[in-house]
Amino acid sequence: MSKASVIVGLSGGVDSAVAAALLLEQGYAVQGLFMKNWEEDDGTEYCTAMEDLEDARRVSELLGIDLVTANFAAEYWDDVFEQFLASYRAGLTPNPDVLCNREIKFKQFARYARSLGADFIATGHYARLQVIDGRNQLLKGIDNDKDQSYFLQAVTSAQFDRCLFPLGGLRKTQVREIARRLGLPNARKKDSTGICFIGERRFADFLSRYLPHQPGPIRTREGRTLGEHVGLAYYTIGQRQGLGIGGRRDAVQAPWYVSAKAHAENVLVVSQHPEDLRRPWLAAEPANWLVPEPALPLRCTAKIRYRQTDQPATVFARADGRLGVRFDTPQRAVTPGQFVCFYEEDVVLGGAVIAA
Repeated sequence: MSKASVIVGLSGGVDSAVAAALLLEQGYAVQGLFMKNWEEDDGTEYCTAMEDLEDARRVSELLGIDLVTANFAAEYWDDVFEQFLASYRAGLTPNPDVLCNREIKFKQFARYARSLGADFIATGHYARLQVIDGRNQLLKGIDNDKDQSYFLQAVTSAQFDRCLFPLGGLRKTQVREIARRLGLPNARKKDSTGICFIGERRFADFLSRYLPHQPGPIRTREGRTLGEHVGLAYYTIGQRQGLGIGGRRDAVQAPWYVSAKAHAENVLVVSQHPEDLRRPWLAAEPANWLVPEPALPLRCTAKIRYRQTDQPATVFARADGRLGVRFDTPQRAVTPGQFVCFYEEDVVLGGAVIAA
């Protein structure tokens, strides 16, 4: 009987390398695939694609597997980056990593792998899949510090049917130890951080290449003007640094925070009161449910950002067709454009874009 075949998304990092090694040990016929998703910065200090590809090649050679490359830069631009820019133009703060998983890693990569005859795709995500009631269900990874289920909430349930997550039952320390034991060349490579197309640079510098500055007033909730912002896209709810309004003689010497964006008036609203950043509720767009659509109202836990601890909440239907989420404890810096993810213990129920 022939082995089941799997193509692993090799990024050049240690996680995907160990994922490939574990699948080989489990008896799969393994290939690696290196995805190129961004071309705007080729040859600059910000683009590590060439270095990452070389690391993926070294890993493939050591493991004795073939490595193929695929360029999804056009699809990334159309399906992720254009939406990223459109969200910023609308005064939102998007999360392109969530969109990249849905549009690129579990759509374009999966489609390409099928064209090569693969039975499965696999990635180095710290998440688990388990069949519950005949349905492939997404669960948190067991390492609370590395669990990446939040970033997978927008992937559809059907997209998980032919996926493998070899690292979901491991802790990061175990993954590093496996890499050292196998002598993988990237065993000590630092984890990548941030958005892939931004790299190690100031976000404002990157954004200014694509979105022009649109200055407007910085005002308090009471309507007092304190200064001028460069454009609402360059600020996020809860931001404290870089506002340029500190040290005012006519104000209490306490930090200023971005508390809201009035997009229609192009006004950045700020406050010196941390309680102004806390809200017990949010409105969200209709959810991508990863379980049979539950009856509402629903008691569950929710996260409005990665690494946040689970927050008890009630999800309910609003008259305007959106979802409402009411938290037991007010949440800091609820940010439209980001995602809220719903959980029942370790099971990911689904997620939705925060609308307000």
